[in-house]
Amino acid sequence: MNHDVIITCALTGAGDTTARSPHVPVTPRQIAAAAVEAAKAGATVVHCHVRDPHTGKFSRDVALYREVMERIREADIDIIVNLTAGMGGDLEIGGGENPMAFGPNTDLVGPLTRLAHVEALLPEICTLDCGTLNFGDGDTIYVSTPAQLRAGAKRIQELGVKAELEIFDTGHLWFAKQLIKEGLLDNPLFQLCLGIPWGAPADTTTMKAMVDNLPAAAVWAGFGIGRMQMPMAAQAVLLGGNVRVGLEDNLWLDKGVLATNGQLVERAGEILSRLGARVLTPAEGRTKMGLTKRS
Repeated sequence: MNHDVIITCALTGAGDTTARSPHVPVTPRQIAAAAVEAAKAGATVVHCHVRDPHTGKFSRDVALYREVMERIREADIDIIVNLTAGMGGDLEIGGGENPMAFGPNTDLVGPLTRLAHVEALLPEICTLDCGTLNFGDGDTIYVSTPAQLRAGAKRIQELGVKAELEIFDTGHLWFAKQLIKEGLLDNPLFQLCLGIPWGAPADTTTMKAMVDNLPAAAVWAGFGIGRMQMPMAAQAVLLGGNVRVGLEDNLWLDKGVLATNGQLVERAGEILSRLGARVLTPAEGRTKMGLTKRS
């Protein structure tokens, strides 16, 4: 069991959730306010996407990321910022017998373009999604090829940003270890992402199988989506890991009760406390993850 736990709060994500809950932040002001709320609730790290303020849809706009970062800094509260670098990998295959007629949700760019905001803003952490995945029940694929991953990992390494490797299935973990073997990553963090159809399921057996195959002494976290968010939070800690919660992965606090990011952080903190663990401050989290605080 891990007794000194990092809680990451994933604030908004890129999914079609804004119509399902009024608490999902959309504008940079709202996303930064959610980060502050999560920090005050006890989060160690906030994981940030941005959305188009007018439509609520996912965005890769560097200016939106910059505004979020500036607003968090202006709030004068210590929190580690983790920016997604996963946007730009969505491929919606055309339906039926027309697979090349890519759908309107396609957003496919090269590996360095996916890192434009990371290069401009130099967060303490950014993500690297470590493989291609059937994403959901339709025709959408998340695309992240070995060549793209090698290029992205090398650039993150050159920027001096800590990579958090998003592991959606066992083959992703296999390739993540290959990137380390090739010297393209420096002591990366691992995030075990469970329950996304059709990646790794959110259950104890799968999480433990992944944990058993992590590099020795790896700093890792795990999460489940939807109703499995809190069970997988507890399971991750019992297996020696850290925790991710937040509205990116789950909208509900209890049955019929929509959550805020701060409430999900508080609920996770309560569970950890009852298990005999404590939540690390951002300063303590930096020490554990080998980070240097950005000015």
